[in-house]
Amino acid sequence: TILISIDGFRPDYLDRGQTPTLSHLAAHGAHAKMRPAFPSITFPNHYTLVTGVRPDTHGVVNNRMEDPERPGVSFTLADRVVAADPIWWRGAAPLWVVAARQGVRSATMFWPGSDYELEGVRPAYWRAFDQTLTDFARVDTLLGWLDAPEAERARFFTLYFDIVDTAGHRFGPDAYETMAAAAQVDAALTRLLAGLEARGQAANLVIVSDHGMAEISDARLIDLDAMMPAGAGRGVWDGPLAGVEPVNGADISQLVGVHPNGECLRKQDAAQRWGFGANVRVPAVICLAAVGWRYRSAQIPPYRTPSLGAHGYDPAAPEMAALFIANGPAFRAGIELETFDSVSVYPLLADLIGVQPAAHEGDLADTAPARVR
Repeated sequence: TILISIDGFRPDYLDRGQTPTLSHLAAHGAHAKMRPAFPSITFPNHYTLVTGVRPDTHGVVNNRMEDPERPGVSFTLADRVVAADPIWWRGAAPLWVVAARQGVRSATMFWPGSDYELEGVRPAYWRAFDQTLTDFARVDTLLGWLDAPEAERARFFTLYFDIVDTAGHRFGPDAYETMAAAAQVDAALTRLLAGLEARGQAANLVIVSDHGMAEISDARLIDLDAMMPAGAGRGVWDGPLAGVEPVNGADISQLVGVHPNGECLRKQDAAQRWGFGANVRVPAVICLAAVGWRYRSAQIPPYRTPSLGAHGYDPAAPEMAALFIANGPAFRAGIELETFDSVSVYPLLADLIGVQPAAHEGDLADTAPARVR
């Protein structure tokens, strides 16, 4: 079983004529539009896919986050030393940890969290994330792991591609460059299929994305700092989803409520409304922008410039829909599933590799119509 993530790949990208291999796999297998977990951001959703629980439960609440147990420390994608601290990942064990405890080997060709030892376990084979490694080289590494002696071979693999998300952010979801990135990933998947065929290796492929992408512009910015008294709040996150902590107990309640192009809630209310806010790492007030708009705080360095695409919006927004394709001997052909929540990928994977899943929030029934029984 190979779990493949194409970061930032919207399901409608399949309709643009640039992905013949993906389109073939969808047509001859099962496919669906998948609803990402809140927030529709990369690390939270990748960890949801391999734990079956939502970010409020597993604790990876954003690509950047803080924890009261580590005052003055921020988890970021770039700081591998901080990210290696087990506290950030302890809310739920990923599938490769659960599988290892049941004697099933895993091999992770990049997946958020797989760089680190979690609960004393690492995948049998793994690579630290290196964005410069080409898509073909990632495929070739995975195929090389398949050449291990049978007694040492993994049963569960992950493969991760980031270039569609990168292009979508920089150029926007409708840009030529984004479609060129999708075509490049499609070519890498063609290479994977050829490598599997050359080895006579049947495989179940579960191809997903973590979220979609929406068009943005600098003409649609919301000044987060201007929404509260000067010095009263500290911006922890900005973008489509913003988070604010009060400074020295200051009152930031005037943030709360519906305002033009967005809405802010106290975290306890967000937990009820959005299923996100109970975790200690969620800031005191969180604000969700309307699709296409973003919050901006001068307290936070810009994440990416230039930027014509973004995600992090309401997971129910069509622009945030995630990809799901399942193809292989375990799946029926020509099946279009109803939209389902991404937490349900985890029990499917556990079932495919024959392990007892840990407690999760998914439902195996969501993908049952696609299965060969």
